[in-house]
Amino acid sequence: MNVGFIGIGSMGSLLIDSFIDSGALQPSQITASNRTIVKAEIIAERHPGLCVAPSNRDAAFGSDIVFLCVKPLEYKRVIEELRGTIQPHQIVVSITSPVMLSQLEDWLPCKVAKVIPSITNYVLRGATLTMFGKRMTDEDKYILNSLLSHISTPLAIEEQHTRIVSDLSSCGPAFMAFLLQKFIDAAVEETGIPREEALVVASAMLSGTGQLLTEGGMTPEQLQSRVAVPGGITAQALALLNRELDGVFNAVIRTTHAKYHEDLEHVAVSLYGKEVNGS
Repeated sequence: MNVGFIGIGSMGSLLIDSFIDSGALQPSQITASNRTIVKAEIIAERHPGLCVAPSNRDAAFGSDIVFLCVKPLEYKRVIEELRGTIQPHQIVVSITSPVMLSQLEDWLPCKVAKVIPSITNYVLRGATLTMFGKRMTDEDKYILNSLLSHISTPLAIEEQHTRIVSDLSSCGPAFMAFLLQKFIDAAVEETGIPREEALVVASAMLSGTGQLLTEGGMTPEQLQSRVAVPGGITAQALALLNRELDGVFNAVIRTTHAKYHEDLEHVAVSLYGKEVNGS
């Protein structure tokens, strides 16, 4: 299998590193292009054998799967470049949530899918959200899922739920890391514990909590009830958190959805020249 990558930003490079580190792909199976070619050259130095393509067309030519890892408003330029190169048997995979499958199928003659990765894939954990276009066969889906399963748990979702599931899977690590940072900041400020020590303890706690919620089979509610004794220290602190955080995550979700719908409109205008209902 040959895989092309167009765009080597944060997520593009993460996917390349993860596929190679997991053994899913050898560097010689990957061709990469980037608007700033030096970024592609740097990742090729990290993975000898990886081919740096001088253009997006070259990255796509001969690739069984092509990952598009570019920003929403760069899509029109990129897919216009690819239209004369991409063949019907190839699979183009977008990792950009506000670019819709129907839009890709309008512009490209090939099979298309959408994948939302997560930074947790860097340690070969977490989920990868998958959505498939109408031209994708069961065999195509199997091939893509088999590749992604080396670095994650592929989860098929409905495209209409892209934003909220992305909040939980892809934005979620940043949100949880922010809360952990604030917890550590408070511990240092209130008690004087060395930051390095607090970070080690809190990070180990978060890792273990994640395992309890997955391998351990606990729900968040069950975990809280197992830790919090009625009238005890944890119960009092949870009551405080419940009061202070009431509505915070509702506001977070409204914020991410507002930006998503703004991006949907911008992408539609860039592709079609007018506002189109992309939801």
